[in-house]
Amino acid sequence: MQKVTLPRLSGWLVAALVLLALIGWLSAAQMPVVVYKLSLVSLSAVLGYWLDRSLFPWARPDSFCPWEESLCCAAAMIRRAIIVSAVCLAVAMGL
Repeated sequence: MQKVTLPRLSGWLVAALVLLALIGWLSAAQMPVVVYKLSLVSLSAVLGYWLDRSLFPWARPDSFCPWEESLCCAAAMIRRAIIVSAVCLAVAMGL
């Protein structure tokens, strides 16, 4: 008998859907605002990712071997995370 594995973060997906249904039930007028904000944050994450790729085309995290160049790989991943999070925060705050 095979063990059924759930997709990663499936618990968070269920929690998000429950909260979305709760918002819709408590205040249906806020649903367009919720969808608008979610789409802005999603678009800003994509924008931050492509901004990092275009600013640093020679230093992508997957261009480094994590076993041989672990410091460069870690720095590239941290740099990308900082850029994406800064763009997401700027868009979410309306800057």
